[in-house]
Amino acid sequence: MAYWLFKSEPSCFSIDDLQNSPKKITHWDGVRNYQARNFMRDQMQVGDEGFFYHSNCSEVGIIGTVSIVSKPYPDHTAFDPKDEHFDPKSDPDNPRWFMVDVTFKALFPRVITLRELKENPELASMLVVRKGNRLSITPIQQDEWDIVHSMV
Repeated sequence: MAYWLFKSEPSCFSIDDLQNSPKKITHWDGVRNYQARNFMRDQMQVGDEGFFYHSNCSEVGIIGTVSIVSKPYPDHTAFDPKDEHFDPKSDPDNPRWFMVDVTFKALFPRVITLRELKENPELASMLVVRKGNRLSITPIQQDEWDIVHSMV
């Protein structure tokens, strides 16, 4: 099993939106960074776990957990000219962008803030705390997963 961090702006899609989705499952679409795409397309597996991270909001940080419930598949939003994630260079016969389905697992009783993550020396190698890291999906190490859970 692998662990991941999924970032989303709550004004676009929050953990509450996921929790209120039919069957508490949705596709994680709109990833338009090649490195994040590669993590999703090449490494994610059904059963992997992830942190749900709210970004660009008043309380930035980890708010809960998700599980991956599908294999990666082409992101259909890239083919739809009416969708905000449309990519005219993406071809259905040779897709450029991928997504996975995730399901809601847990809502934390509080946000584990980015500040708390940065102040914890045991999490210094966590990608989300590094300067300039803006990837929407990053891998999490087992020990980081356990440490963050101990902070809840």
